[in-house]
Amino acid sequence: MEIRVLGTLDVRVGGVSVVPSAPKPRQVLGLLALRADQVVPAEALADELWSGRPPRSARTTVQTYVLQLRELIDRALTAAGSAREASCAKDVLVTSSGGYLLDSGGGPTDLREFERLSGTGYRAMDGEDYPAAARLLGEALALWRGPAFADVPVGGQLTVEARRLEETRLCALDQRIEADLRLGRHRVLLAELTVLVDRYRTHESLHGQYMVALHRSGRRGEALEAFQCLRNTLVRELGMEPSAGLRRLQRSILLAGPEHVTERATERPVERVPAGAGAAAGSLGVARFSRVG
Repeated sequence: MEIRVLGTLDVRVGGVSVVPSAPKPRQVLGLLALRADQVVPAEALADELWSGRPPRSARTTVQTYVLQLRELIDRALTAAGSAREASCAKDVLVTSSGGYLLDSGGGPTDLREFERLSGTGYRAMDGEDYPAAARLLGEALALWRGPAFADVPVGGQLTVEARRLEETRLCALDQRIEADLRLGRHRVLLAELTVLVDRYRTHESLHGQYMVALHRSGRRGEALEAFQCLRNTLVRELGMEPSAGLRRLQRSILLAGPEHVTERATERPVERVPAGAGAAAGSLGVARFSRVG
């Protein structure tokens, strides 16, 4: 089985899609795919489908959706032929302990691969192996094909999980950009960062990296202007000033000569991501901006 949730939902058995077109069964499959190889209680599925207000017929309706999914799995197994002839749909979508388990059969899932690659990338960053960190984190980010569960109706649980996953993506992106800055790739990063700071208009870490890339590219005035634009946005939309770390970075650029900044901004500013920007605020932790000059 192949499971992909980092974008549109894609679940395949023997290479054949088993994703239903109907919204509610797709929602059930989305939660099962997210928790592949774990039992998802029927109550959790009902809570997801009806936002904590399930009808009296909820359990029977969930069973109906599970049967519909098994019909799709049966067709996929039939199409797969003799290679999977020993399996049946109940071996793939298992009833267990008052709930249901989607058995991946050890097949690939994009979420597990993302977590493996990004975790290895973070360890490379900790070990100051920046080429490996940039490569591994880049491979992890390449697994994303859009927002998680992009085509799935989401209730309370999938909404929270989608936000959590987007936060993990932003963490990996932040560290991959940091690794690239450490490797002197500031000019290559400028186009990407220009798009990112426009999309995440109050995300201080990305703006700090953008300022560093601009300054290193000989665009000191634009780096200072980027700080002022961020400050105006923070004051207008959130009623707060930029963090101490970002203000130190701004002062470093302001006081430096046109070619050098020797001071480090050693504290990563707190990220503030507005509602609707696709990520939960904060929690990227403490790290260092790369040397600015």
